[in-house]
Amino acid sequence: MKVGEAELAACCASRRWLAAVAAQPRDDLGVLRETSRRVLRELAWADVEEALAAHPRIGERAEGGAREAAWSRREQSGVDGAAADLRAALVEGNRAYEQRFGHVFLIRASGRSALEMLGELRERLGNDVETERRVVRAELAEIVDLRLARLGEREDA
Repeated sequence: MKVGEAELAACCASRRWLAAVAAQPRDDLGVLRETSRRVLRELAWADVEEALAAHPRIGERAEGGAREAAWSRREQSGVDGAAADLRAALVEGNRAYEQRFGHVFLIRASGRSALEMLGELRERLGNDVETERRVVRAELAEIVDLRLARLGEREDA
């Protein structure tokens, strides 16, 4: 299996991340995943923000048929069917988070319910900027790693 650059780009929207990971032998998913983790730890914050800009808010459905949009919808399925008041609380929490930190609230949504994500959002609003940046990097690394693993499974959604 050789992973294409377009497939890698669906995993992370940071151009620096993509360049570094795409420079590796792309027929070894283990090498790609390890390189990804290292590069994500080393990215400048502006590069992390570039990656964040490609993620929809929790509770918003990514549009389109691209692989990244399909993955996002699947990852956020824990919000599907959530009660209106819970959805409203997520909207309010997203707004407060973005005002406080200047970027979208990022969380590995896979396997989490809307209530769990709301609880994390509210808790993380109490973080200072540096603590939150560390948390965001860790969440981004988890999301990217899950997506890279899906490439190995050759899933389209």
